[in-house]
Amino acid sequence: MKILAFADHHGSPEDFKEIAKKAKKADIIICAGDFTIFENEIEYIMEQMNKLSKTVLLIHGNHEDEDTVRFLAKHFKNIEFIHGGYFETDEYIFIGYGGGGFATTDPLFEELSKKFKEVMKGKKTIMITHGPPYGTKTDLLGMGYVGNKSFTRFIKKEQPELFLCGHLHETFHKHDKIGKTRVINPGPDGEIIDL
Repeated sequence: MKILAFADHHGSPEDFKEIAKKAKKADIIICAGDFTIFENEIEYIMEQMNKLSKTVLLIHGNHEDEDTVRFLAKHFKNIEFIHGGYFETDEYIFIGYGGGGFATTDPLFEELSKKFKEVMKGKKTIMITHGPPYGTKTDLLGMGYVGNKSFTRFIKKEQPELFLCGHLHETFHKHDKIGKTRVINPGPDGEIIDL
């Protein structure tokens, strides 16, 4: 399976042109949040994602409100809002957790991770969060690591196949590994990832 993942394009028409080009080669599309600037033109941007004519798995970032995105996603046939939930194919399960990006721990995520662990059984798992896990190239800034330790603990314990994140513009297109799990910040223009 080929997925096109992107994050933090903040409504950029140039980045979206790149995404639309790459979408032709993808089986499924993933947006890891911050697809607007504080929800400016949110309906228009979601309409553009819907027009990519592939399933788009979406979580909100810190620039979007969870309830707004959940409500609007119901109006687009190709968009699945998966924050706190999951989307399943024959071979893969995609788990989403949006919002935030600034906390170094997340008690709500830790509570939900019990549910996530249950749905992962026997499936190759792709985890999507807005903020990055702690201790990788995706969260390393000049001051040190700034990612989320709750995410890192989950990865170490459950070892999903792939962990996609965004939020930090300084780490666009950075790749790393935690155990067997590939960790990628696909950037605003997106990356095609072979599963």
